[in-house]
Amino acid sequence: MNHSQKRLAIKELMDASGIRFGTSGVRGPVGEMSRTLCFAYTSAFLNAVSATSGAVALAIDLRPSSPEIAAACAAAIAHAGLEVDYCGAIPTPALALYAQSKGVPGIMVTGSHIPFDRNGIKFYSPTGEITKADENCICQAVVDVPEGGLTSRLPPVNRSASQDYIDRYLRFFPPDCLSGMKLGFYEHSSVARDLLQELLEMLGATVIPLGRVDEFVPIDTEAVSDDDVQLARRWADQHGFDAILSTDGDADRPLIGDERGHWLRGDITGILCAQYLGALAVATTISCNTAVELCGSFLKVLRTRIGSPYVIEGIDQLVESGARNVVGFEPNGGFLVGSRLEKNGRTLAPLLTRDAVLPILCLLSMAREKGCKVSELARELPARFTASDRLQSFPTETSQAMLRELAASPEALAELLAGLCGEPRSLDQTEGLRIYLANDEIVFFRPSGNAPELRCYAESTTQERAGLLVQECLQRMNARLASQRPVHI
Repeated sequence: MNHSQKRLAIKELMDASGIRFGTSGVRGPVGEMSRTLCFAYTSAFLNAVSATSGAVALAIDLRPSSPEIAAACAAAIAHAGLEVDYCGAIPTPALALYAQSKGVPGIMVTGSHIPFDRNGIKFYSPTGEITKADENCICQAVVDVPEGGLTSRLPPVNRSASQDYIDRYLRFFPPDCLSGMKLGFYEHSSVARDLLQELLEMLGATVIPLGRVDEFVPIDTEAVSDDDVQLARRWADQHGFDAILSTDGDADRPLIGDERGHWLRGDITGILCAQYLGALAVATTISCNTAVELCGSFLKVLRTRIGSPYVIEGIDQLVESGARNVVGFEPNGGFLVGSRLEKNGRTLAPLLTRDAVLPILCLLSMAREKGCKVSELARELPARFTASDRLQSFPTETSQAMLRELAASPEALAELLAGLCGEPRSLDQTEGLRIYLANDEIVFFRPSGNAPELRCYAESTTQERAGLLVQECLQRMNARLASQRPVHI
């Protein structure tokens, strides 16, 4: 059936809907992610990566809105004269690996860790995540969108992407490397809940599923809820696990708990994973624990802005400089392989997107090889501890304005931190406001790139002190916001 078409500018759609690129992909409220918008964004992406023939890999997470968004993406793929290779509900890194291995573009419908009433789309070129230059090209695009036919029935699921992802790790990790381990797997609504359990069992572990739900539950690995903290500790007490494992919604960020049910920080997970893999060069964000430099394990550490596209740019810089064994990670635990790695005669190909499964397998294998508990893996790292949390429903524009004011006013900054920590020694505004204190502590405020939230990170010499800094700083920022709001009588 033929439909008339209209020309739409992506920039105008962005301004009207608020759906725009954040730290990874386009995201926003489900109510604003119309068929027209999803069709247009997909068309602009296909133009940006010059996709003119062949297939496009398409996958989803388990959010209730994801199939409908995927149907609009599928319609745009078909409209461009391309084939929809539908991979079903799989982890984001599995979709990226499959697209890379087939040399085709990839589209993942996911909102990652953000609440269920929001969603998003991540785009992949045949070589990995799209770059910031690609994002800019998409934002400046003008595309043709038909007046009707903006959704297509999704074809039968191609299971190859899931199997390829499992095979990647079966080839790299020795058979039965997890034999004898008793693992709890917090399933919630993770898209990896079946696949990862199967993989762990194939490597010899006994896996006990926990907390499976039908509704979507947002799990933020950088701001684990008090309920999930308590759940893990109760499960550990009840079952005597060697570790408790989980991921965020699209399984590109791990959540690893030790035998006591204590969740490991993502940046510590990243450092340990990089050590296990024999990395020589690391790209990581400005918000990562400074133990990555202080541990002395890596010849080069390159700090980047926050977001996987920037980490990937850092990886590319390291590779181009001649560095070998290059990896990247973020404080959320997501891990990227930047160059070919080899361990015990087995090789691992690059995968330039965040992955939750690799760090899970590396830390479990590391504990087995060292003959120690998961809680003991970080004992040789420098005593630097980080914490993070967020204020939700905190408008991004407000966050940015408040941080600019604090950066410009030593008096306002001193008032905010009074009685809490040392004097500010220096400021870094590369991303938000990072405050280096005279007592060697760090406080870092940053507006979220994906949602109306203000995030706070802190680093200190104990976990308790880092957590206290985060909570007190967020309370003070919230009070500061309340004092600026007009009172209506």
